[in-house]
Amino acid sequence: MADRDAFQQFLLRMGDNTLVLGHRVSEWCGHAPVLEEDIALANTALDLIGQTQMWLGLAAEVQSEGKSADDLAFLRDVWDFRNVLLVEMPNGDFGQTIMRQFLFDAWHSIMLTRLRSSSDARVAAIAEKASKEVTYHLERSGDTVVGLGDGTEESHQRMQAALEYLWPYVGEMFASDAVDAAMASEGIAPDPASMRADYDDLIGRILSAATLTLPDARFARKGGRDGRMHTEHLGHLLTQMQWLPRAYPGASW
Repeated sequence: MADRDAFQQFLLRMGDNTLVLGHRVSEWCGHAPVLEEDIALANTALDLIGQTQMWLGLAAEVQSEGKSADDLAFLRDVWDFRNVLLVEMPNGDFGQTIMRQFLFDAWHSIMLTRLRSSSDARVAAIAEKASKEVTYHLERSGDTVVGLGDGTEESHQRMQAALEYLWPYVGEMFASDAVDAAMASEGIAPDPASMRADYDDLIGRILSAATLTLPDARFARKGGRDGRMHTEHLGHLLTQMQWLPRAYPGASW
């Protein structure tokens, strides 16, 4: 059995990524540029929150303190979240939202594909279910990146600007630490660094079709996963997301 603390941290990372991004995407509900996009973004958010329920539910089970997925989602403070910084970046314009989604979807699809072979049956089952949804997420975000990148002069410029803004946050998804080493040694999850070549190949093909150019600098803004350096954006997001269960603890409806 893997170290329980490391296993829980891994589960929190997976669940916090989908929770924070799901909430970010949900902010478009009723505000998207066209009705079709409004519905598609809402469905993506629902998928991500559904995945959060599974990851945080298992994290609570492993923690064995009588907590639920809701407790972990709504009753932790900002420094306890373990998501990568990319997912908490603001929506910006529609192009920035889609680029953020694409950069995460590409990583997410590779991670879930590998987790389907996890030595932990519960992780493999979650990955099996989630990967079907994320396959669609990646197809849609990738197609939209191509459509906007290779579209009008303005849409191309906006997508290039979005890529340059978000690219510095990509490296963190492949930074490995002691938790990752523990998960890899037990066959539960891959070493994130081992996924980088597949990721670069995947996004390279899509960005080439979109006529977009990767920034030269490849550096990671670290700190999101260990809770030490979240941006101010996450604090504002959690204020929106958590105020109701904190204002009325234990309430049900």
